[in-house]
Amino acid sequence: MGSRLTIAGRELAGLRAEKTILLAIGIQLFIAAFSSFLVVGLVSMYDPGALDGAEIEVAAAGDAVDDLERAAAEVDGTSVTRYEDVGAARSAFDRNAADAIVVVNRDDGGGISAVVTAPDATVETTVIVVQLRELLRTYELNERGERADFLDESPLPLPERTGSSPYFTFTYTVLIPVLVFLPVFISGSLVVDSVTEEIDRGTLELLRVAPVTLGEIIDGKAMAAVAIAPGQALLWLLLLRANGTPVANVPSILVLMTALTALVVALAVAIAALAPDRRAAQFLYSVGVLVLFGGATAMAGGPANAVARLAIDSVDATTTALVVAYTGIAVVAYAGVRHLVAANGFED
Repeated sequence: MGSRLTIAGRELAGLRAEKTILLAIGIQLFIAAFSSFLVVGLVSMYDPGALDGAEIEVAAAGDAVDDLERAAAEVDGTSVTRYEDVGAARSAFDRNAADAIVVVNRDDGGGISAVVTAPDATVETTVIVVQLRELLRTYELNERGERADFLDESPLPLPERTGSSPYFTFTYTVLIPVLVFLPVFISGSLVVDSVTEEIDRGTLELLRVAPVTLGEIIDGKAMAAVAIAPGQALLWLLLLRANGTPVANVPSILVLMTALTALVVALAVAIAALAPDRRAAQFLYSVGVLVLFGGATAMAGGPANAVARLAIDSVDATTTALVVAYTGIAVVAYAGVRHLVAANGFED
């Protein structure tokens, strides 16, 4: 164990020379420390319609404007002004008296067509388009509700709108998982760089001359990479809590992310053994991580979903079982990769 700790300490001491890694950690620190301010701007990109106070003026024309006006009364920040024809609506739009144009007409079959004109590539375009989308969605729902009486069979009831805060959704489903998993990716990248650099410089052979085995060398490097990940995640979560974002089940989150770190580190060691060239190894590692986490995220019990449920204290037996399962998979994966590398070594 002493030799492993010595190698781990050597790895940690060498992190000061990794400028890219330090920059990545610095960016995470900035996001976590100023999360209460940054989340407003990030939510505007994640869900532009969440911004309060957005108001648009719509110039409307056509023979179905009455229903559009009723729909606008249900959408906050949207007002509709009726114009005699499309030309008058266009004129209002051109002189900036309206933010958008909506022309709604009924056809002979009872259908409704809507032609929308919005500004092209302006700062306000995104907010205008989001508001128009909400207006037309409400218009459609109202029409469906009114026409339900003429159907032979009753349609399925529409689900009630939850009205959940986009800030809450963004924080717990995007921000917290990102801050938790970025250290995982960084740790794996550190191992890839460390092992391939040792092979490239020939220092791995020097280490093997010392009274340590190849397995102990790999263990030491892995210990350093795994150790720094939960420390980073804990700091980010504490900073989020200091900024008014409570996070529940922090120990369970750290156990889960440590297990995932060990799994990613095992992947990194395997890739470094198969492709000792640094550039090739980093490329393969990036692809491998994307496939690994992309596939896991596609599942209902993916790591991101598990972290979000733990953070909001919505834990059930399935979530706990997932944490245990990921831990077991990580232990088996690292033990298997470590055994293979220790038995077969690295090929220069």
